[in-house]
Amino acid sequence: MPASSAAADRAAQTLSRPFTLRGLTVPNRIVMAPMTRDFSPGGVPGANVARYYARRAAGGVGLIVTEGTYIRHDAAGDSVTAPLFHGEDALAGWKNVVAEVHRAGGRILAQICHVGVQRPEGAGPFPDAPTVSPSGIGLDGAPAGKAMSQDDLDAVIAAFAEAAAVAERTGFDGVEVHGAHGLLIDQFLWERTNRRTDGYGGDPVARTRFAAEIVAACRKAVSADFPIVFRTSQWKVNNYDARLATTPQELEAVLTPLAEAGVDAFHSSTRRYWVPEFEDSDLNLAGWTKKLTGKATISVGSVGLDKAFKPGFQSGSRTGVAGIENLLDRLERDEFDLIAIGRALIADPEWARKVLTGDTEALIPFTVDQVATLH
Repeated sequence: MPASSAAADRAAQTLSRPFTLRGLTVPNRIVMAPMTRDFSPGGVPGANVARYYARRAAGGVGLIVTEGTYIRHDAAGDSVTAPLFHGEDALAGWKNVVAEVHRAGGRILAQICHVGVQRPEGAGPFPDAPTVSPSGIGLDGAPAGKAMSQDDLDAVIAAFAEAAAVAERTGFDGVEVHGAHGLLIDQFLWERTNRRTDGYGGDPVARTRFAAEIVAACRKAVSADFPIVFRTSQWKVNNYDARLATTPQELEAVLTPLAEAGVDAFHSSTRRYWVPEFEDSDLNLAGWTKKLTGKATISVGSVGLDKAFKPGFQSGSRTGVAGIENLLDRLERDEFDLIAIGRALIADPEWARKVLTGDTEALIPFTVDQVATLH
């Protein structure tokens, strides 16, 4: 059924509000979530990748966050078809992506990452590099990866800062540091994988030191009006019950050093945006993050779909289109500031336009088969 006039007007009014993040103003509250697509052979994003992102910008998305890109550290990546964020060819590809998105009227952030112990030995674009981790412990608690020395830590911090500077030089509108889902930064934040006894391990504040030093280095490497977003999550790959914080007080201990280091907005990753994060409150993770830090937040999690995210998009053969009334309620009361859309935008590049104009009967449902192509 098409949206009623009142419902369409409400969606348009709520989602079409501009939002300013440091020196960046986006035209609406709709963000394209970062999603690894593995369509960059040799780490180089081609014309097809540029078209993919530009199509979403033309379809009304206010802000795009790229898929995770590997910083200049040999152990950063575990795939030879995920994009690099260094090297002449890869950066030329990204410059073209930025140009196409801007030509379509969009804004775009580069997400920069290091997978840490998630990388199997011998995998990725530099197979001879040893896999690194905070404490030589994998996400499953078993021994894995080389525990990082101070030199290793310094090299990764410098590589993140370099990537942030490269993002600005390449024309991106900001950068997102990936500190979620059990990647390297998150491995330092999580007590299960961080058993260090130096200044980078121990209580939650100490475990945040590595992340905070990365943010501070990135902040120093870019201009004053260039926004830095930091992505967080409680859940890890193959562990949806993992928790960085079991109380608001514990979450505040993790987030405060990051906010003080220079984060402009937190991208709070959850599988279902409507699920409360702690007892006795309806606030989700983004809502709590905004309340505790005063920083802008981006929420995410199965928006517009009737099935939650699962690894590799294995959520069944098809998802149905779901309404966004609950989302609008939360945005209207400023629980969070922006909302990221994932699978719905893989299915339908014009999701934003259709929702903003009330053309919801034309929305295309997500199917697993769509992941096999870059449309």
